[in-house]
Amino acid sequence: MTTTTPTTNQSISSSEKRDWAALERKYYQHTFNRSLVMERGEGVRVWDANGTVYLDLVAGIATNVLGHAHPAVVRAIQQQATQLIHVSNLYVNERQVELAEQLYNVSGGMRSFFSNSGAEANEGAIKLARKYGRLNRNGAYEIISMDRSFHGRTLATTAATGQKKYQDTWRPLPDGFKQVPFADFDALKAAVSNKTIGILIEAVQGEGGIYPASTEYMQQVRAFCDEQNLILICDEVQAGMGRTGKFFSWEHMGIRPDITTMAKGLAGGVPIGAMLAGDRADIFEPGDHGTTFGGNPIACAAGVATVRTIIEQDLLTHATEMGNYLGGKIDELAKKHSIITGTRGLGLMRAFDLAEPRAQDIMDRALERGLLITNAGPSTIRMVPPLILRGSDVDEAIEKLDEALAAL
Repeated sequence: MTTTTPTTNQSISSSEKRDWAALERKYYQHTFNRSLVMERGEGVRVWDANGTVYLDLVAGIATNVLGHAHPAVVRAIQQQATQLIHVSNLYVNERQVELAEQLYNVSGGMRSFFSNSGAEANEGAIKLARKYGRLNRNGAYEIISMDRSFHGRTLATTAATGQKKYQDTWRPLPDGFKQVPFADFDALKAAVSNKTIGILIEAVQGEGGIYPASTEYMQQVRAFCDEQNLILICDEVQAGMGRTGKFFSWEHMGIRPDITTMAKGLAGGVPIGAMLAGDRADIFEPGDHGTTFGGNPIACAAGVATVRTIIEQDLLTHATEMGNYLGGKIDELAKKHSIITGTRGLGLMRAFDLAEPRAQDIMDRALERGLLITNAGPSTIRMVPPLILRGSDVDEAIEKLDEALAAL
């Protein structure tokens, strides 16, 4: 096999080695610090350009929920690519309707709008809430979100994100957003004004460090939104798709939001976002919102296959069992290594805190041992593995992590 470069027309053998990290530094904008070159994946493992294999507990940051190259997702993509790759939203797209039907069923009757990412899904939710405010709350437009939250990197979702490090470079940020401490109901009530239209919350904070909200708190917020005629938006971009043992993490708390957003694992690794609205908030009309690529046939075909596999293989129960097993093993590590100061999680969202800001050191030492983990700040290790993780994979990961901690 040969490929032709656009600049020289010179044929390059597929076996010829190239310094991809150096080429990235030359041709790609400097938005990432990275050097590991990944070439392929299968199940819970990935291989780099040197043939080294890694056990992957990052999963594309909670995105490869069925692991890498899952046969059902691969088949769906291949089949759809032979039929229709893109058609635009001027026409009905069968795969889009199929995926919307699946999400309607698992969400208890919420209707979908598809986009390309979690940030876009949250932008859509913000727009929808603001329309509700214009129609039903005297033009209210303000969204209250939580400290430590993460909702995207567009200007509006950056303004909604409750982490200063993501905001400072881009000030002035758009008006209409404020943050309050997570799980502090009194602070939330005090922040609401006649400008407020919505509460944006992650039932389990992901990027902020894997912090589940309590059932009591989420039920208080739900009841308060009903009393005050506010829209409750639950961001499920990281915690959704069965990762916590429920299809949506808010199901653990016995509530249902007016709007919920999804992305990451929805199509098993193919880019997609979704904004789901219940009856109260389902007020978009033709022309209110749109997208060129959102709900693309290939992305939706992959989404249909992913949702079907999660349901048919009962991966919700499996995520609960494996999450409890992984959480227990992490607790054992905490007893052995004094640097671990606290552990937490729900299902296959797990984290532990460190007495010192050495998360990167631990990640590096785990990498040397063939284990991929990530962080949530300099003092927190985060693991969001595929839902197909097995007990033997957990045992292997904990052994490697134990060695990495001992090597500090």
